[in-house]
This record gives sequence, structure tokens and C-alpha cells, in this order.
Amino acid sequence: MPKAYPIAPDCAQAPAAAQAPAAPPQVARYTWDMHPPIRLVAIDMDGTLVPAIGQGISRRTALALRAAQEAGITVAIATGRRVNYTIPLLEDLGLRADTPLITSNGAVTRTLGGDSIDRCQMESRVARALCGLLRQFGAVVFTFDKPGRGELVLEDLEQAQGRISMWVEANRNAIEVVKPLELALRDGEDPIQGMVTGTLGKMKEAENALKASEWSGLCECVRTEYPSRDLSILDLLPPGVSKGWALERLAKRLGVDRKETMAIGDNWNDVDMLEWAGQGVMMGNAARELRTMAKMRGWKQAPPNDEDGVAVVLEAAVKKVYAANA
Repeated sequence: MPKAYPIAPDCAQAPAAAQAPAAPPQVARYTWDMHPPIRLVAIDMDGTLVPAIGQGISRRTALALRAAQEAGITVAIATGRRVNYTIPLLEDLGLRADTPLITSNGAVTRTLGGDSIDRCQMESRVARALCGLLRQFGAVVFTFDKPGRGELVLEDLEQAQGRISMWVEANRNAIEVVKPLELALRDGEDPIQGMVTGTLGKMKEAENALKASEWSGLCECVRTEYPSRDLSILDLLPPGVSKGWALERLAKRLGVDRKETMAIGDNWNDVDMLEWAGQGVMMGNAARELRTMAKMRGWKQAPPNDEDGVAVVLEAAVKKVYAANA
């Protein structure tokens, strides 16, 4: 039977829990064998499920995703991508229509079948201020929760093509160019997410500028890095919103304890959900600094994504579920 998800009220004004973000909770430490069987797993997409942008999900991983669902595990996809950039990679895998999709780094949660579960928005006045602060560092994009052209708004298409050309081509039908970008951010027209992208060095400068500004408390900044391409992305979110925040809310709706929750990821924007989940898994293809962090925090390390690391982890999790029920 499809799962019924209580629908949360639209949190267009920053969620109550996010007004004063708490420090990451302390997770109890277990040896891996002491963990209970999982009932919920949140899996990152790019770099985790998908080896690289433009590639698909392997057959072994697709089978493992379906096997997990058949074993009674709720499989949630947790990605920085927006909903309409996520679904095309999943729609032919045979996953359930009630599969949760945590998208836009936690700002929007929907099912694969299109049912709304949760959503937050950034105040347009904050978004306008971020344009002025961050455009000097790289290409700035804002995402709106609506289908079709205008879902993505930017002011310099050539600048975006220079850094994220594949992304531009894949999303061309959703992109609208508005100069200056502030004109797309009128009061009452609130985006769900912003993004600024450029070189690793420039994005570190941008992150520092945001932290030092008066807007730092009104915007969550989540970093993703691709060192081999000298590419970094700063996702700009409503305060307190992250993959971990959305995963916690989803788990509560499902009545799943954090000790029964697993999170699998490979990048900085996955750290928050790995910290919240009782069972964190870092991909073997993650940056060395992240793999070192995983060891220090007791997270398991999976094989790299091009060796079906997610499938390896899920196959073991499914065996554990059946063994516990035997």
C-alpha cells in the first residue's frame, strides 16, 4: 500500500525549528553490527547514485533500490537538484510512486508520483540582497517551485555556460534570463533556493563574504565541490534548511527512529544528513577530507560510486532486515 505522508504547512517564512539552528545533535556511537536494521535510507544522487552528471544509474544499483523497497525499507532520494531535474533519472527504475524525493537540498520534499510532503521558501527581500552581494564571485541562479520556463532564473547565460555548460543544456527549457536578476525576485515571488557557482577559490571567497554579511542569519549556505573540475557550488537556502533537516522531518512523519535511519552521500552538502542519521555512510569516491571526517565520526565507508557502492550497502542492509525477521 502507498504510504500516507502528513502534509506539512507551507513554511515560506523560515521554519520554526530553523529560526535559531541548533548545534548538530550528538549521535550515539555503535559498532556497525550493533546498529538495528534500517527502515529508512536517504541517498544522495550526483556522485553517489550517479557516478557523474550525464550518466545514469547502474542496473545493479536499480535492482538494489527495488530490493530495499520490497524489504520494507523506505528509500528516499536526497539531492541538491530540483524536483524536475531529479525525476527523469528515476522514472524508469521501477520505484514506488510514494518514494520520497528530498530536493533542492531539503527545501522541497515530494513523492516520485508528485504528491507534496514539505516545502520551504526564501524571502524575496533576502534573495535580492544576495544578488548584490554574490554576483561578483560567480554565476547566480534562483529556483522557483513552478514548472516550465522561469523555474530557473539567471542574468548571465554565458557566464553560467562557462562553468556549468552541461547543467545549462540539460535545463535550457526551464531557464529564463532576467537582467538585473532582482527583477525576478519581487515581494511575494519567493524562490525555494538560490545558487552561486564558480571556481573553488571564488566560492570560498563568496562563502566568507556571506558569513561576514548582515544576511548570514537569514540564509543557509551549503557547499558542494568538484575539485577535478575546479568547480564549486554554494546552495542558498532558507535558514536552517538542509538535507538533514528535511530527513529528520520525514523520519518523524514515518515514525522512524534516527537509529533506524541511514544516510549515504559523498559531498559537503550531505554532511548534515549523515550527522543526523544514526547510520552514516560516506562514499569511497568522496574527497579525502570527507573520508577522514567519516572515520572520525564513525561513519561506514562504501566502495566508490563507479563500483556500485550504494548497491553494496543496500544489499547488506536488505540481508540484515530479512535476518532480523527470520
